[in-house]
Amino acid sequence: MANFSKSNVPQFSVEVYQNEFLPEGGREVNGIITVTSTGGGTTGGVPLTSASHAPSHVPGQAANAAVVIMVDCSGSMDYPPTKMRNARDATAAAIDTLRDGTAFAVVGGTHIAKEVYPGNGRLATADAQTRAQAKEALRRLSAGGGTAIGTWLRLADRLLGAAEVNIRHGILLTDGRNEHEAPEDLRAALDACAGRFTCDARGVGTDWEVKEVTAIASALLGTADIVADPAGLAADFTQMMENAMGKEVADVALRLWTPVGVEIKFVKQVAPTVAELTDRRTEAGPRAGDYPTGSWGDESRDYHVCVQVPEAGIGQEMLAARVSLILPDPSGGAPQTLSQGLVRAVWTDDMVASTSINPQVAHYTGQAELAQVIQQGLDARKSGDFDGATAKLGRAVQLASASGNEDTAKLLSKVVDVVDAATGTVRLKAKVAEADEMTLETRSTKTVRVKK
Repeated sequence: MANFSKSNVPQFSVEVYQNEFLPEGGREVNGIITVTSTGGGTTGGVPLTSASHAPSHVPGQAANAAVVIMVDCSGSMDYPPTKMRNARDATAAAIDTLRDGTAFAVVGGTHIAKEVYPGNGRLATADAQTRAQAKEALRRLSAGGGTAIGTWLRLADRLLGAAEVNIRHGILLTDGRNEHEAPEDLRAALDACAGRFTCDARGVGTDWEVKEVTAIASALLGTADIVADPAGLAADFTQMMENAMGKEVADVALRLWTPVGVEIKFVKQVAPTVAELTDRRTEAGPRAGDYPTGSWGDESRDYHVCVQVPEAGIGQEMLAARVSLILPDPSGGAPQTLSQGLVRAVWTDDMVASTSINPQVAHYTGQAELAQVIQQGLDARKSGDFDGATAKLGRAVQLASASGNEDTAKLLSKVVDVVDAATGTVRLKAKVAEADEMTLETRSTKTVRVKK
């Protein structure tokens, strides 16, 4: 394990968990990479616990973040009227949570995107006066019009792009389907915004499309969730903004270097959620590629790296991959290496050594399968394939039970009657509340960490 520390940059560490032993002819090498970031930044490494009193940043340090809040103002936000009121209250709560000096703006989203505050293509700087002005502007928000989320994201990108800060973040709230632009327009907007800012996406009520909201969060390396009852929005927005204010460094990349003859099978984040990164590689020199991880505060995440190595004889050993955390230099100079870890391969004729599966690898392989079978089971249920749905959701119950993922097990129990969790024997419920099904789908990628 290596780490690197520098003033105002959190300290990063990398730990590799694997069974490096392969049998004769064995070629697949798996490693769980635990990345932990502590310290640095304006919070001094202490996560913000109560920012509702608008905490000041450390004297002498400029706040290094910009946030744009995108609020759905389409016509459906008036049904029921409490939805729009709760959205206004939640946005006000998020504004109260901004740290002094943070650049911010509010965007109202319909089939077009409008600047609600401060306007004229600018960002305001958070202080007591601008917070009060922004909350006054929120009172003018009213519902009417359609939904074209790509336009909201492009406006947020223009506003955030003008800020000379490291952390650029969006918060997006929608209550409906993206009906007023083509799916390819939203995809193009996400492609244009990817790597430029991170974004948390929330669906309120039950009339929105889970796959749209999760696609936004996935593309922009943020979180996705459901707020089924609009009354829960203020608490959720406060928590999201506290997390955003706790970020200290942006654009960290997981760099994978592999020797000649080694093939990368996949790279994915496996905790706190499952997120596929394999296709998001950008080349970074000979036999090296970078995978985006977004912004970091005080936190720890796990990644699963799987590579295929050339065959070798008993007693041979090799470096299968070198994993580095890379921070680009904004001025275009050489990037910093924050930390490194090694994934190794050793060939042995000791059957016990070569056949034992590392507990971390086994755990996260199960968690990734859990996310997949929930999605497949819900899709099968929607299409009327009840046998397929029962089989997949039964397997999900079995995996959730075995891994101690109690939150997911609880969500599954609202969609199926569990006969025997250990064997995955379940019956589909005849009636399922739409909110319960959407919650299970939205949170299906949430994982629990392996018990050490």
